[in-house]
Amino acid sequence: MTPYPLLDTISYPAQLRKLDRRHLPQLASELRTFLVESVSRTGGHLSSNLGTVELTVALHYVFETPHDRLVWDVGHQTYAHKVLTGRRAGMARLRMHGGVSGFPKRSESEYDTFGVGHSSTSISAALGMALAAKIKHETRKVVAIIGDGAMSAGQAFEALNNAGVADADMLVVLNDNDMSISPPVGALNRYLARLFSGSTFNAARKAGEKILDFSPSLLEFAKRAEEHVKGMLTPGTLFEELGFNYIGPIDGHDLESLVPTLLNLKNLKGPQFLHVITKKGQGYKLAEVDPILYHGVSQFKPEVGIAGGKSGAKPTYTQIFGDWLCDMAAADPRLVGITPAMREGSGLLRFSERYPDRYHDVGIAEQHAVTFAAGLACEGMRPVLAIYSTFLQRGYDQLVHDVALQNLPVVFALDRGGLVGADGPTHHGAFDLSFLTCIPNMVVMTPADEDECRKMLTTAYHLDCPSAVRYPRGTGPGAVIEPTLVGLPLGKGQIRRRGSKVALLAFGSMLTPALAAAEEIDATVANMRFVKPIDRELIATLAAEHSLLVSVEENALIGGAGSEVERILEELGCTVQLLRMGLPDHFVEQGDQALLLAEIGLDGDGIVSAIRARQGRLADPGQPPHMACDDQQDYQEPR
Repeated sequence: MTPYPLLDTISYPAQLRKLDRRHLPQLASELRTFLVESVSRTGGHLSSNLGTVELTVALHYVFETPHDRLVWDVGHQTYAHKVLTGRRAGMARLRMHGGVSGFPKRSESEYDTFGVGHSSTSISAALGMALAAKIKHETRKVVAIIGDGAMSAGQAFEALNNAGVADADMLVVLNDNDMSISPPVGALNRYLARLFSGSTFNAARKAGEKILDFSPSLLEFAKRAEEHVKGMLTPGTLFEELGFNYIGPIDGHDLESLVPTLLNLKNLKGPQFLHVITKKGQGYKLAEVDPILYHGVSQFKPEVGIAGGKSGAKPTYTQIFGDWLCDMAAADPRLVGITPAMREGSGLLRFSERYPDRYHDVGIAEQHAVTFAAGLACEGMRPVLAIYSTFLQRGYDQLVHDVALQNLPVVFALDRGGLVGADGPTHHGAFDLSFLTCIPNMVVMTPADEDECRKMLTTAYHLDCPSAVRYPRGTGPGAVIEPTLVGLPLGKGQIRRRGSKVALLAFGSMLTPALAAAEEIDATVANMRFVKPIDRELIATLAAEHSLLVSVEENALIGGAGSEVERILEELGCTVQLLRMGLPDHFVEQGDQALLLAEIGLDGDGIVSAIRARQGRLADPGQPPHMACDDQQDYQEPR
């Protein structure tokens, strides 16, 4: 007998909408069991998805999707949505190369109305869709589903501020699983939600507005009285002031409350706001107890849960940063650690426990995080902002104007530089070397191993200018880490292998495959270490001694480290041949990191193949001869 008798009959929402409402709890239960079983085999985001099962079922039951638009925020909570929209079989290859994305993706399904991977975009996108429908005279409903964490971002409130006066027919659903302002959820709140969303209450309110319209003072008094009553009973005063009709809070796991409320809201005009309370990990006890541990999981046995980490395992770059942060904080009381809602992911857990007065989680607010760090630096503090490469993109204006323009000593610890694997193109750190190197006053470093990462963080910390240390996801090659807080010579690379004819200029994580390639073709390998300031002397020496230079980076080829090498060669007057290797000019899809790097030619074999192809072209007698640089200097190997 199938463990999913009801779920097996549902492939698309149209079939779901034919069910009797009494069967929805059973469907939700089966769907939750399926998600636990499925994600335990593939890995992925678990606790957040378990928390939105009933909400997903209710939304697809009430609204005519895909004609009505569901706009999900972040996408961590859309697995149930994917299962109910024709992708249940595809969940077996969730987040794998060529498989189902872990986030909403427009090219994957017509039910994914807006592609997303970063938070706080749903209300803006939904407002655009709602107003587009109005302009085109189309009758459709638009629903934005946003979490309480995502509501901490400025963009969400910018959108709310706009939506409240735009006269758009849209619904914002706040999926609240952690807000302290939320009162207990129970029968009274269910009753109030139905009351405030019901046609009787809203008809009476509109009739009262018409009757009192002749007397502005009485109308204003009536509105204030209504707001006062609702404000005493619900925490929605802020959203009411922004122009929304606030409903809730209601239990987001109670379908007997969700469905009637959504049905009522579906028939209301103008901007509506529904506040639902959910629990991360709902229905799977281990995830309920520790939703952070079960937020993003690898494979595990559902009956056992997630096993502890392996003793003796190599430390990740994230752990190396976390250890360094604690050590440097012990040495310097000026250090302040900052994270935009990524304490665990960025390695700040131990720091937050040891130095709570110097730890700041600013929420999902990257713009604020950067300027906040700038303010600290203005007063003589030494801020260290731990942030994923992909998320720093959201604070670029502040990075330029508030930090670099004022030449403030803010350290950017950039985690997840390069390809990150299963989270795919929304999370790859593909552009940071390009967008950082072009900014005046910035120092940009790329460690090739664990020890260099620690030394570069120390180097950055002692600079009197903004700096970034960009390190990859996961573990490094296994270098021995020197425990002291020592730095590196600024702007100096090192030669790691001597060869002939070809010199590989490796940046960061690309040193390991460059060394592997060099063994096959007897090439020189330079560990460049710094993208800015780049080692001009080393480049000049390598250009003079080799017929082909090859820059290798795990960053967008356009505008990256290789472009900086090319610029220096031009300034030096070198005519040596240069082959630049990096990420291609398209968004790299999800998949295992090693597989993706091999596919785009950034593993050892790919580097060898590219060099041999270039050498074949150089053998053409029409190619210009090799020439040394005009201002070549003798290279001195740094310590």
